[in-house]
Amino acid sequence: MVLFTLPMLNAPNTAKQCRFAGKTSLRAPRSGAKQSQERNINEHQGFVYLMTNRRNNVIYAGVTSDLKKRVYEHKEKLVEGFTKKYRVEKLVYYEVFEDIETAILREKQTKAGSRRKKLELITSMNPSFRDLYDEF
Repeated sequence: MVLFTLPMLNAPNTAKQCRFAGKTSLRAPRSGAKQSQERNINEHQGFVYLMTNRRNNVIYAGVTSDLKKRVYEHKEKLVEGFTKKYRVEKLVYYEVFEDIETAILREKQTKAGSRRKKLELITSMNPSFRDLYDEF
């Protein structure tokens, strides 16, 4: 697991740790005693994600505790609203956090940023804007 320190907005003198999805993978829990330990950790982790449409001209930011399920819901148009209206169905960026509260703070920080900042995030990890959904 690769960790880095990310300063959070509205949290002076504190830093949170998160894992970039490009540096780690989501996998099934191991068998035995570690399985229940990993399950407990994964139940409370959070994800911040950016999605776009086929033409890459719309960017949607979201937060979830189950990234695979949430992206599936967007892809299959099961979610009413922005993503369905603008045909947002391509996962182009995500971050993994140890807890959902930190992920929510990061989502607010990301949403408050400009389009240019969101594009910088995407291109830092995924310059070709490929769909990352099938990679985890």
